[in-house]
Amino acid sequence: MESLTEFIQSSREPRELKRALAVQMIQQNYPYSQIKEVLKVSVGFISTYHTKFKEEGIEGLKLKHKGSQGYLTREQKQEIIGWLQQKNYWQLSELQTKIEVKYDVVFASLQSYYSLFHEAGISWKKTQKSNPRKNPQLVESKKTEIQLWLEAHRTEIESGQLKVFFQDECHLLWGDICGYVWGQTSQRVKVPIVNEKQKQTYYGAIDLQTKKMLVQAFEKGESNCTLAFLKYLQSQYPHSRIALIWDGASYHRSKQVKSYLDSVNQGLEPQQWKITCIRFAPNAPEQNPIEDVWLSAKRFVREFYSICSSFAIAKRLFELATEHQIFDFPKLSLYGSFS
Repeated sequence: MESLTEFIQSSREPRELKRALAVQMIQQNYPYSQIKEVLKVSVGFISTYHTKFKEEGIEGLKLKHKGSQGYLTREQKQEIIGWLQQKNYWQLSELQTKIEVKYDVVFASLQSYYSLFHEAGISWKKTQKSNPRKNPQLVESKKTEIQLWLEAHRTEIESGQLKVFFQDECHLLWGDICGYVWGQTSQRVKVPIVNEKQKQTYYGAIDLQTKKMLVQAFEKGESNCTLAFLKYLQSQYPHSRIALIWDGASYHRSKQVKSYLDSVNQGLEPQQWKITCIRFAPNAPEQNPIEDVWLSAKRFVREFYSICSSFAIAKRLFELATEHQIFDFPKLSLYGSFS
């Protein structure tokens, strides 16, 4: 421990100092997460030099040669690009650690690291949610089932006797107005938000045939609100039967909802039910075309973030982008085209 402390006090090389401090903090029982945050290094960096110190002592922390070059040779560059192509995603710190540990090179500009990513075919991306419980086979079979059901009712749909809706709920947060914009490099783009978690729930339904969107605001997603929205749809089309294609949310299949459906369909054959509900396969929201409407509406709100001085304005913009709007994007024909 004494030799490590002496090395830290005597070294004038920033890279050697960072390595030694990482080892010292491990010896002092600091968690890796805290070392990462304090020294701005990766877990790989910490593990590498902890191992080198145990095997080689202080020599394992020293640069291989003084005056290390700030660039890679052509062969080293190709080796790094090949290494990067072995995985689908990386952290910048992993690349920095690899180059420093293997070649004793630290680039002066982050752009040099970004260029290596680019040459390896790796770009900066936002991670996407993926539910591990999703069953692709079930999703495909359910899609076919819905397509066959709709085709069997084509005449009624196209005559207006049967109104088919893709239905879903959307939760708009005040914080949703924040997104990416072009701004001055030296300045942050600040958006005044009192409570980013302030929320408004919307129930929506898009007509399979006319592609018209109907939206109603509610306090939250729950059984009573679901019933109120069902009654709203009935009031809009009093002379038509209604079919809803939706997900398996608990408030779509609650006792209250089932009881209401039993009452309106009482004494009728399934083909004459006033309200028919069809569920999508679970854990795959992308099956529902209305998801694209919600995404489009939130993008619209973000484009006008500068005028959203209150959550009421953000809500109004969202409603303008959805209520009674006609949408025409490819996913609306995923289950068939109806005129």
